[in-house]
Amino acid sequence: MDWLARPLYASRPGPGDLVAGSFVMDGRTKIMEWSDEMYAIHGYRRGEVVPRLSLTLAHKHPDDLARILKVNEELLSRGGHVAIYHRVIDAQSHENKVLTAGEAFLDGAGDLRAVAGVMLDLTSTVHEETAAAARDAIRGAMGTRCLIAKAQGILMGRVAVTSSEAFGILREYSNNSNIKLADVASTLVTLAERPRDLASLDCFLRSLCGGTQKVVPSPTRP
Repeated sequence: MDWLARPLYASRPGPGDLVAGSFVMDGRTKIMEWSDEMYAIHGYRRGEVVPRLSLTLAHKHPDDLARILKVNEELLSRGGHVAIYHRVIDAQSHENKVLTAGEAFLDGAGDLRAVAGVMLDLTSTVHEETAAAARDAIRGAMGTRCLIAKAQGILMGRVAVTSSEAFGILREYSNNSNIKLADVASTLVTLAERPRDLASLDCFLRSLCGGTQKVVPSPTRP
């Protein structure tokens, strides 16, 4: 995926820079697609491992694992947003303090379709961390990647496509309409977060897909 492969920084980040990795997980296979920064946070280079949910859990600090498993169980069964501060033990046994923020998307049957989000490495920048401070820090690091990841997740849940196919739909629409990819993603995410305007979301999804994919109707909300 093109946007996952691009460096987050124009130059190599210094010790005081925040490093943010992005990910998309297939809800059925639990296989993940990582950005280069996600590999780095876990102590790998691209191609050395196949990212899966089981691999990410294996790198959690043992003292944080039970809490993470509890959060994951609820997130993967009910969908929605999550932001959790925890520690990662990388492949070289180094401890990294991170904040993971993401969103789980369910399909029309209520089954998990995808999880998309970012992981922010706070190790070198935050010394007396609190959950509130970590959440404030991540707002400046999500940017375009988080928008695109969330848009992919929405498409995966509503159109039943893979993460790569979802990115292709966004990119093709961007190219054909001459609208920036980030703006296309932002529109989709904004519409998805308006529960009273589901008709507009369904209309935009059909426009994105050009009639080539079946769109799952938006669930009726009170």
